[in-house]
Amino acid sequence: MTSFFPDLNVWLALSVAGHRHNGDAWTWLGLLPERSRLIFSWYTQLGLLRLLTNPAVMEEHTLTLGKAWGVYDRWLKDPRVVFYPEPRNLEKTFREVTAPFAGKAASKWVGDCYLLAWAVQSDAALVTFDRALYDLARKRGWTAVIPG
Repeated sequence: MTSFFPDLNVWLALSVAGHRHNGDAWTWLGLLPERSRLIFSWYTQLGLLRLLTNPAVMEEHTLTLGKAWGVYDRWLKDPRVVFYPEPRNLEKTFREVTAPFAGKAASKWVGDCYLLAWAVQSDAALVTFDRALYDLARKRGWTAVIPG
């Protein structure tokens, strides 16, 4: 069974019909082998709830928290989708992935590096529309996919 760890931008694209990457995300999902697994973590669960309820992201389609939970719950009813707790050695890999950014101010890279470390420790392919994150993963020899 192949495991995939979608970035928040992928979960959002799959969850919102009007998202600019919705078609690419669904095409990618439709091409996955039948026995594929898509993984949610605490980070991606919280992130999806946060984005779905954020007017700056969703504009006139902003959901209430209750409706955002409904979106998440529908994902968990899909037999391919599972929730995993944090991997045991996550911090070690997270520190390794953030090392190239140690001399810089904290930025969006902190969250991106966390997602990448999580995917590595879970033996899952990171799925993202973020080209810089994809390039970082590939440069390190880790599995990453851009849907589409």
